[in-house]
Amino acid sequence: MRLTTAVLLALALSVAACTTASGPRLATAPDDSPEPWPPRVTSYRDAATYGEALRTWRTPEDVSAWMGARFSYDASRAILLSESARSRGAAPAIHRPADFFAAPSGMCLDLARFAVETLAAIDAQLLPAYLMIEFEPVTVAGETMRLHWLALFRRDGRYWFVGDSKRPGHVAGPYASVEAFVDEYSRYRQRKVVAFRETASFERRQRTPATRAERQPLT
Repeated sequence: MRLTTAVLLALALSVAACTTASGPRLATAPDDSPEPWPPRVTSYRDAATYGEALRTWRTPEDVSAWMGARFSYDASRAILLSESARSRGAAPAIHRPADFFAAPSGMCLDLARFAVETLAAIDAQLLPAYLMIEFEPVTVAGETMRLHWLALFRRDGRYWFVGDSKRPGHVAGPYASVEAFVDEYSRYRQRKVVAFRETASFERRQRTPATRAERQPLT
């Protein structure tokens, strides 16, 4: 069967809508809210309580699947935790994992904290940590936003990344280094990365943007 020029063009446009020259789609919005694709995760291990979840989940994929199915982005909370809003007064506390499990709504750091602390609880050998990315700032609802948080872990000597509010059910990896992931992530988000930092805690430096890339080994 011969395909007409119009049909071929339609097919090409369909493929272009799903991919870029480098492969995956590009982000559709500058903020940290989830993408409308891929479809929400529907198969995951649920639990009645956080304690039960810790006894049920065995892998990062278990944790990621739950986040992909249950996480709801809270845009108003993201505004309250933006850099400019925090400079004018006290910011709300980052949700503790048990509280987040009971009501899985929040912003990027809420999800990243849940991922890091949950992975540490189910398998400390994964060496979970935070990845803080400082982008060039954007303005959302009149507030300045530049920092984005997600979780990383090590498996088979390589880096993997989860707990990303843009792709809450996505497990990215493996990567040979954090820098390799950040370079790809910058292209995906279509935002320039000013600096990034791998850190064991979000608390000490949460309010201070990095001035340079700091890549510390997890071992």
